[in-house]
Amino acid sequence: MLCRTHYKCSTSLYLLIIFVVLCISLSQSTTGIPKESELNDNITVFTRILDGLLDGYDNRLRPGLGEKVTEIKTNIFVTSFGPEYTIDVFFRQSWKDERLCFKGPMEMLPLNNLLASNIWTPDTFFLNGKKSIAHNMTTPNKLLRLKDDGTLLYTMRLTISAECPMQLEDFPMDAHACPLKFGSYAYPISEVVYKWTKGPGMSVVVAEEGSRLNQYHLIGHTVGTEDISTSRGQYTVMMAHFYLKRKIGYFVIQTYMPCFMTVILSQVSFWLNRESVPARTVFGVTTVLTMTTLSISARNSLPKVAYATAMDWFIAVCYAFVFSALIEFATVNYFTKRSWAWDGKKALEAQQPKKKDPLALSKKPNNACLSGVNFTPNITKDAAISTISNSTTVQLKSAETKPAMDPKKTYNSVSKIDKMSRIVFPVLFGTFNLVYWPTQSPYATQHSFHNLFFFSTSILDDKLTLQKTMLSTYCTSHFAIL
Repeated sequence: MLCRTHYKCSTSLYLLIIFVVLCISLSQSTTGIPKESELNDNITVFTRILDGLLDGYDNRLRPGLGEKVTEIKTNIFVTSFGPEYTIDVFFRQSWKDERLCFKGPMEMLPLNNLLASNIWTPDTFFLNGKKSIAHNMTTPNKLLRLKDDGTLLYTMRLTISAECPMQLEDFPMDAHACPLKFGSYAYPISEVVYKWTKGPGMSVVVAEEGSRLNQYHLIGHTVGTEDISTSRGQYTVMMAHFYLKRKIGYFVIQTYMPCFMTVILSQVSFWLNRESVPARTVFGVTTVLTMTTLSISARNSLPKVAYATAMDWFIAVCYAFVFSALIEFATVNYFTKRSWAWDGKKALEAQQPKKKDPLALSKKPNNACLSGVNFTPNITKDAAISTISNSTTVQLKSAETKPAMDPKKTYNSVSKIDKMSRIVFPVLFGTFNLVYWPTQSPYATQHSFHNLFFFSTSILDDKLTLQKTMLSTYCTSHFAIL
């Protein structure tokens, strides 16, 4: 009996467990059906919302037409700077269109770019853009978000090649404020107004390591707004200025240091003897041709401007120093030849009296003897007299040629002009560098960079460092020659 009772209890327990498992599975299956139905209902609700939004919607009319001004809030995220002032940005615009208000399970609808072609969007264009590209790979890079109160967020990725007005008087130590201007193309300020989303300070953001400019440093940026008046009305223009400073290292290596060393090389000729005509001629002509080549190559890297830049002035002064060194050698050579001719003339004039005395002395005894005594013809006496006369003529000729061959006073001597040039030329060139480098500041040409004191300070520090380097190189080279 006990066994039968135990068997019945275990069987009933097993049946109870199976019953509970079946109940749980049935409850899960019954709870899963409403979830799928809810999902289908949500999809249906969103579809009805979108269909209802565009039902009777005219995308040709701006929001609030005839009632109020449409306010468009913008901000820019700069991802990178390319060569020749090319900017890759995420351009964001936000505005409110009450015709697109909806009620649904979500406060914001994430939409794709297809809806953007069916609704009104701002006609924003870039005033100083030469070429703009909207990225379309793999699909158009656009984002659209719609809130339940009708506020839209429209973002697109653009690459903009913009114009940057440059004043190159300070080239290559120049700095520029490159603007990016945009606004509405057709709507005046009475219909559409642009504002910065987060205020002037935070509405334009540049990504770290975003600058890819080979010739410039990105120092900073400022944001502003301007109202311009045209024949069609008054328009709002949003402006962002990016401050760029040119990198001077390339030009120091390619232009400044070669010019600097060429001037020093031209001044080496002052330390050569003035009789070394071939060596000094090679120094002068070679340095002049080198400066001509450097000036042509430096000008090729510049835009075709009608005024002289700071580099042009530096090259012109270096060219003047090199050419003056060549003229100095020509002057020294001219006075050297003239002094030699003058010394030879003095020597000849000094020998003229000595040339006549021996002849007079040789004639007087002969004449006296011939008048006082009658000699018979004798061949030996005539031969002796001819021998004496020949010896006197040889002595006279040697006496005439000896002073002309004695230029000991002028040979290997140092010209006074060379002595002066050894001091005057280095002092003048060093003075020019002391004046040139500090005066090439960004404010020399009246660049008004407001709110960027650190910008001018950094440029001035770089130029002072470069000035010290150039002057130390010059002094080292000059004293090495000494």
